Amino acid sequence: MREFILYSRKGRTSGDFETLIDAGRLDTVYQCILTSMFMSHRIRRDTRFHAILNGPPEPPGHLTVDGPTLYDVRVDERTWEDILRKVLSGGEHAGVSFEKRAYQSVVSDLSGASVFVLEERGTPIEDADFSDHNVFIVGDHVGLPRAEEKYALRTGKKLSIGKARYLSASTIDIINHYLDKRGV
Repeated sequence: MREFILYSRKGRTSGDFETLIDAGRLDTVYQCILTSMFMSHRIRRDTRFHAILNGPPEPPGHLTVDGPTLYDVRVDERTWEDILRKVLSGGEHAGVSFEKRAYQSVVSDLSGASVFVLEERGTPIEDADFSDHNVFIVGDHVGLPRAEEKYALRTGKKLSIGKARYLSASTIDIINHYLDKRGV
């Protein structure tokens, strides 16, 4: 199993928004969902995506997209805007859920997984040891707060995909590409 956790500092915790950009940069969440969950013409059934939303009106919130149960989706932005609006408003969609839950609670449930916090100064991805259950934590366009990084590093390790800073969605895409090449 692969899991990705995106820490979104401003992502709205309700479906009351005009566009994904207006919703505290839920467009970044959408882009990360795409790169974590989809390949050409198929869903990654071995993957789960989490977004910790810390925007108004009632933070924090935990959005989950579950590969094994995700159905009735396309990859276009409009489809995901509708799905996110529905789920953040209390509705349901197969494989997508939302609950009031904080980052540290989600991370604490990952016992047994290999946890990696993406950071430019971490262990190069080429030198890292991966398991059957890997969790990768990335920040949004602002980055992961220090306290949350320290919390994850109690059991996890810093991992680097290079010295440059990449977009969150690009980071996830690079990790998936690398793990696919290694057969992990």
